[in-house]
Amino acid sequence: MIRSTLLVVLVLTAAVVAKKSPDGEKPSWAKKDISSYSEADMERLLDQWEEDEEPLEPDELPEHLRPPVNIDPTLLGSDPDALLKLSKKGKTLMTFVKVSPKYNKDDVDKITKLWQSSLWNNHIQAERFMVDDNRAIFMYKDGSQAWDAKDFLIQQEDCVDVTIENQVYKGPASPFVEGNVEKVEL
Repeated sequence: MIRSTLLVVLVLTAAVVAKKSPDGEKPSWAKKDISSYSEADMERLLDQWEEDEEPLEPDELPEHLRPPVNIDPTLLGSDPDALLKLSKKGKTLMTFVKVSPKYNKDDVDKITKLWQSSLWNNHIQAERFMVDDNRAIFMYKDGSQAWDAKDFLIQQEDCVDVTIENQVYKGPASPFVEGNVEKVEL
């Protein structure tokens, strides 16, 4: 109810303020009663409203409308991770992190939460989602941070592996996954 009232007030304000035609000459769609506006009329009104607006800065645009990053491969050398890191700058990226199976689900949740807070303390903004008993997704709003996070995560003793863009990076706990592992309590 409040939303529709607000919409009507905004539309009426836009119709009064954003007058582009000479006095007395209104387009036929503007002469209609506001309650009988169609979707096309509302779209025209929105276009008229946004006509004089300044364009948004590239970093304020939605992710799919941002211009791609210009990458000069000659400056990167032979490191393929550096190329991927640059190509994911400013884009959302998810990585899978597998934790040693010797821990139960609650312990894995505590461990990944600790890793997430360590990443945040290092100015790497990662959101964490548990997807399995010993597997989590870390999501980065700036995908270039995923490789810095990977460097941290694969040094953790309970990390089995980190998967970024279908590339698996082994952690210290990966040899222990092959055999039978006993569950331990923290």
